[in-house]
Amino acid sequence: MSQNDSRLKLKCGNLQLENPFLLASGPPTAEGDFIRKALGLGWGGAVTKTINPDNIEVADVSPRFGVVKGGDGAIVGFENIELISKKPVAYWQTEVEKLKKEYPHKVLIASIMADREKGSWQTLARQMEHAGADALELNFSCPHGMPEQGLGSAIGQDPEITATITRWVKEAVKIPVIVKLSPNVTDIQIIARAAVGAGADMLAAINTVQCLIGVDLDSLDPVPSVDGYSTYGGYSGYAIKPIGLRCVAQIAQCVAVPVMGMGGICSWRDAAEYLAAGAGAVQVCTEVMLKGVGIIRSLQDGLRKYLVQKGFESPEPLVGAAVKKLGSHEQLSRRYAARANWAAPENCSECGKCVSACGESGYQAITLEDHQVVIDTSRCDGCSLCSHVCATGAIQMRPAHLH
Repeated sequence: MSQNDSRLKLKCGNLQLENPFLLASGPPTAEGDFIRKALGLGWGGAVTKTINPDNIEVADVSPRFGVVKGGDGAIVGFENIELISKKPVAYWQTEVEKLKKEYPHKVLIASIMADREKGSWQTLARQMEHAGADALELNFSCPHGMPEQGLGSAIGQDPEITATITRWVKEAVKIPVIVKLSPNVTDIQIIARAAVGAGADMLAAINTVQCLIGVDLDSLDPVPSVDGYSTYGGYSGYAIKPIGLRCVAQIAQCVAVPVMGMGGICSWRDAAEYLAAGAGAVQVCTEVMLKGVGIIRSLQDGLRKYLVQKGFESPEPLVGAAVKKLGSHEQLSRRYAARANWAAPENCSECGKCVSACGESGYQAITLEDHQVVIDTSRCDGCSLCSHVCATGAIQMRPAHLH
């Protein structure tokens, strides 16, 4: 690790991290060699693909992925119906032990899932602790396949079951216990409080969002189509970042334990937003699936430069910086407003998007007169729609204090 990387060091609970970036549990951590390569490239840590007792049957289907693409063809949303690890417990015991010997300064977290028997959870937890895992992540949040067996989000949607199993695991081990929460609940704060009340040392959020990604209009099959049929899967990728940020901030507002944030992190900027929203570290999965573990270089470089720019010696001053600025709608000022103004009128392409948006969904403050866009600030209500549809940055919102 270079001297400059010392700026990225931080502590998340009892875990000392070389940098805040960890591989999340999923396909990129399905094998020890995948994790080995990532740690060698500079990731601060990794969470194994979810390990389960050998008596739980795991059989994947094919195909099991689906995507949503933006106008430029880039994947912005990703669905998967892949299940947890198919490898036996003995494999993971060996790999965890080897990885910790090879990378003693990296954080290795074992993701685990078991049936609803106390002995199953405690035995698996002890096995991973004895293998050398730095912490356990309890997968109470997988939204597909496992809930049908009463596992995954079937656990994490019930505060009593969440608390019971968390307590079981805490009784069995001395290493930190992290509970991974599901966004597929009415109020994530209720589940967060239940987990922490039962002794969870940290929380992780979010797992994937349950979805139906699409329908093939030729065959009328839901996708991904498995011989003409499908199921509801887990949605990830950039599109779910706003959901993840909301959940992390809400958790940070209601409990005092650290949170590992994830969901739609594609760049250092996304990671920095999660830290500011209350995450003590971040986990990345889908972007690694799409672009490879080598993205760690740009993640580290970008965050380091940002911290220098802000005058921060580590990421820790960033953690939770935005949370104190989040409140209820009624608390927001009615004495402050913003109005549409020309920022760079020379950039206006006269596309008419702002005119249509304001004319049909706003306050008719923008018109097109003699092939020229005209903004009537006296009619502007400050909704900001025009600035968002403007592709050239010609229109921006500027503060206007009301009296």
